Amino acid sequence: MSKHYEILKQAYDAIRSKTDFVPDVALILGSGLGGFADKIKVEATIDYSLIPNFPISTTPGHAGRYIFGYVGDTKVVAMQGRVHYYEGYDIQKVVMPTRLMGMMGAKALFLTNAAGCANPDYNAGDFMLIKDHNLLFYPNPLRGENIEELGERFPDMSEVYTKDLRNIIKDVAKRNDIALKEGIYVQLPGPSFETPAEVAMLGKLGMDAVGMSTACEAVAARHMGLKVCGISCITNKGAGLLDVPLTFDEVKETADRVAPFFTKLVWESIEEIGKYLNK
Repeated sequence: MSKHYEILKQAYDAIRSKTDFVPDVALILGSGLGGFADKIKVEATIDYSLIPNFPISTTPGHAGRYIFGYVGDTKVVAMQGRVHYYEGYDIQKVVMPTRLMGMMGAKALFLTNAAGCANPDYNAGDFMLIKDHNLLFYPNPLRGENIEELGERFPDMSEVYTKDLRNIIKDVAKRNDIALKEGIYVQLPGPSFETPAEVAMLGKLGMDAVGMSTACEAVAARHMGLKVCGISCITNKGAGLLDVPLTFDEVKETADRVAPFFTKLVWESIEEIGKYLNK
């Protein structure tokens, strides 16, 4: 048994000592979706601080607990608050929460985030369905000794974001008249916002949205065989696309403004994904 798996197993055993709830869908709530948890029919909650070796989020607006319950009839485990590499954690710690949700039995991972855009055609308040990502500027979470108990050494990444799940989300968006773009997400280490030169480079490379989370979690989930989908809430244009400085307050204000639409889109998508997984 690898060292990293031993750490995961200790954390998993601590969770199972508090709840035997087995989710179908794992959900990571990004900025602007913290209130989503208030709608879940809660069966149990576990504060991250009660889980051995678990990383604690230090980012404003990110609570720190797992929520177990129901979105409609779909059984979910939701992370109300995630951790980021820029907080100083080792990459193995950053993806530890995702791996634990897979170990709990989740069949699919639904990722959400707040992101800036490198595509000049995008605007603050847009939603982007992630069809692919770029993780070349960020440490790969599978680096180091492979955790054989979770997955193979060289997992295929030709379809990280499951087409069937993407189609479900697009159908839900269309049914609710919610505009939904579809594009490529790039994860950077952060925590500083990108420079105009970096945004220009990313745009030329075909990147649409840029953020500081999500792609590493998607890779860890695919390594374990989970289906994956993700939506970015575009909170700001990247540096250089507008002649104004970027602030965290701007990101939070936009995320809060569109939260009701984001919540509806994610909620109904999870209901449909639950039906898909159990048909």
